[in-house]
Amino acid sequence: MLAQLGAIALVVAPVFGLIGVGFVASLSGHLRERAAEGLSDYVFGLAVPVLIFKTLAEAQLPQGGQPWGYWIAYFAGAFVVFALGMVAARKLFGRSHLESVIQGFACGQANTVFVGVPLILQAFGPEGAVPLFLLLAIHLPVMMVVATVLADGAGAGLSRAMLGQLWRMLTRNPILLGIYAACIARLTGYVPGGVLKQTLDMLASSAVPCALVSLGLALHRYPIRGDIGPAVLITTLKLCVHPAIVYALTRVLPMPPVWADVAVVFAAMPCGINAYLLAQRYKAGVTASASAVSLSTAASLFTITIWFLILGVS
Repeated sequence: MLAQLGAIALVVAPVFGLIGVGFVASLSGHLRERAAEGLSDYVFGLAVPVLIFKTLAEAQLPQGGQPWGYWIAYFAGAFVVFALGMVAARKLFGRSHLESVIQGFACGQANTVFVGVPLILQAFGPEGAVPLFLLLAIHLPVMMVVATVLADGAGAGLSRAMLGQLWRMLTRNPILLGIYAACIARLTGYVPGGVLKQTLDMLASSAVPCALVSLGLALHRYPIRGDIGPAVLITTLKLCVHPAIVYALTRVLPMPPVWADVAVVFAAMPCGINAYLLAQRYKAGVTASASAVSLSTAASLFTITIWFLILGVS
């Protein structure tokens, strides 16, 4: 047990250490808000898409196609906690339909780019990269489409403007562009070489540390502001219930062992900043979502360690 805890500490400590560096740099004023926004744009718009392209273009995909049990296990857990979060917001806290959708989205939408990518690559290495990035490509579009349809469609129905917005999100999202480029490279047999490969390698290697520092900077911008009850409930559903459902399903559905572990750890990630951004867009549930992002990120240091122990990560 002690040896395993030591091994897990070597995975978890550097990740949360870099988040702490970003938080302290923002708290002290060493890096200001412009730096936080620029670094976040760089990570999401360039470094991580290049990392995804490089990994998937070079990776060995599983024989026999995609293990569909992997997708069923993850999204079953995501939609269960989404629904539980919505019901709890209405029944326990008396929130409106729109605010309930925001809180449900916060329960089901994980911080994949800024926490999931660094932690899963650190824990599972190249073997975990393929299931990680394939799920990353699907996760945000699916959750955003569901949340948008529930939020906008409940009132006036599905409008042309809303469908156009969803289409633009799917065609212009940098993460998805990295996936599309990797698919084209695989179909054509193109493998970058020479100076281009070295350039892509350097960009890809910057993704993880920059993502972590960027998250630390962001946490100072989204502090715990109140609405503690909903924030605690969202954090519990996200960090405990979601991965527990996925863990149970991955033990009965067919998939490679590493894929099963990646699905559980992916589900155990804290609430994504997209929950706060969606709340800002609709002007509903802003306080609860901001508090949930910060609270779940801080608590995930301990809950992710526990999930690594359960999974036997060493």
